[in-house]
Amino acid sequence: MSEERSLNFIEQIIEDDIANGVNDGRVHTRFPPEPNGYLHIGHAKSICLNFGLANKYNGKTNLRFDDTNPVTEETEYVESIKADIKWLGYQWANELYASDYFEQLHDFAVALIKKGLAYVDDLSAAEIAALKGTPTEPGKNSPHRNRSVEENLQLFADMRAGKYPDGAKVLRAKVDMAHVNMHMRDPLMYRIKHAHHHRTGDTWCIYPMYDFAHGQSDSIEKITHSICTLEFIPHRELYNWFIEQLNIFPSHQYEFARLNLSYTVMSKRKLLQLVNEGHVTGWDDPRMPTLSAFRRRGYTPSSIRTFAERVGVAKRDNLIEIGLLEFCIREELNKTANRVMAVLDPVKLVITNYPEGQTEDLPAENNPEDPDSGHHNLTFSNTLYIEREDFMEEPPKKFFRLGPGLMVRLKHAYIVKCDSFEKDADGNVSTIFCSYIPESKSGSDTSGINVKGTIHWVSAAHAATAEVRLYDRLFSVENPAAEEGDFKSFINPSSLELIPQAYIEPFLLDAKVGDQFQFLRKGYFCVDPDSTPGKLVFNRTVTLKDTWAKEAKKA
Repeated sequence: MSEERSLNFIEQIIEDDIANGVNDGRVHTRFPPEPNGYLHIGHAKSICLNFGLANKYNGKTNLRFDDTNPVTEETEYVESIKADIKWLGYQWANELYASDYFEQLHDFAVALIKKGLAYVDDLSAAEIAALKGTPTEPGKNSPHRNRSVEENLQLFADMRAGKYPDGAKVLRAKVDMAHVNMHMRDPLMYRIKHAHHHRTGDTWCIYPMYDFAHGQSDSIEKITHSICTLEFIPHRELYNWFIEQLNIFPSHQYEFARLNLSYTVMSKRKLLQLVNEGHVTGWDDPRMPTLSAFRRRGYTPSSIRTFAERVGVAKRDNLIEIGLLEFCIREELNKTANRVMAVLDPVKLVITNYPEGQTEDLPAENNPEDPDSGHHNLTFSNTLYIEREDFMEEPPKKFFRLGPGLMVRLKHAYIVKCDSFEKDADGNVSTIFCSYIPESKSGSDTSGINVKGTIHWVSAAHAATAEVRLYDRLFSVENPAAEEGDFKSFINPSSLELIPQAYIEPFLLDAKVGDQFQFLRKGYFCVDPDSTPGKLVFNRTVTLKDTWAKEAKKA
């Protein structure tokens, strides 16, 4: 029996809280994305953590959209986020929006003004920044910091009424301009934005800042464990300050290391650049780190959940090797994907002593890892397609495929020997001529001949055609965001190889969008949504082995 894994530090906090009767032993988490882009693999870790903790401790998780910036948010992103969470296998207890609380947040702001803890400031963003000070030097008070409560109430009401243009005024908390924590130096609470909101329309022209909306939204929902990434540690003091001054439900914030994945970028701003500048075909381009892209590429929800569990919950940021994610999907597809044959770079092979026009059906097991997966039939004939790389005119020693005089087994079929070959006008091998050993049929071989190589094939007369897209890592360096210069200059020029016409077994003609297969010796592939009844399109999910690790060792 395998050992149970030890508790991560957040689980330990929760178990201590339950044991001590904190919040009556209740566990209520939330996942609070801003709907300004598609979710990526880093969000998946947060989703798995928040929903997983609630599931483990019989709690609940809210899905709350942090829709406080109408300029960048769209309903399209809301719907994609909901689809991604459901695809990962989770269901939220409540679907909520920060905009649900705009009136209540406004009332909280008024309450702080009345307590003398918030004021309207006329300074510009640049002027506010200039007075903020540095980590080693205190800031300076705004000349508007000591306005009366009555004046601040009136000015804030005028801001709400739309009397001022964008940037003319802001509402700030009155904390301490000499505080050691820069976030506590009279942080902004509200700004003016005359912009149409995807849910509230033109009702509001003032919008709360994240630091003001977040903790109060947690409190309104009575969230017990507000789990954030490490960059929010400096924000925690302000999170607590607002809750304490308002005397509302004391939600608590806990921080864990965000997921940084090698050979990609995780910034929504950078991902949006890739989309808008046409470096990728969209948010779901299979080279992107978005969940919709992983789904299209053939990754499964369970493989991503397994990856998130193996990464674990840490207190220190680090770069996670994408090879671990690839290992998770390989491990799963090895157990579940049917094996089929597809020839991506074909050359013709003619078996001269197999009767022309004769065919036979050969059984091929669907998945040797699954004894209940059954089998399907392959049609064998005298003219086949094999991979061009499986033949060499002058093969070196230990080349166990085809070359003049060499013998190889055709998978599920016979042993053949290369007798000769022809070239086309450009000097490329166009046809390989072989003879087969009739007694060497797979499953009933009585030839006594042992060969070291086995290659895949398809019957030329019976093969169907398909487009195949060979996807690889989008960037050629491990951490493009950390490199000097424009991160886009490190885009891998070989991240997509398009094969417009590959040859596939006819067994694949019934494949549906999302179906997954192992193309023998080539990798794992899935059917892309671009497929039509007359033209299948396959995406490579992952190679059979970690080819990047091999290249790294060579280097």
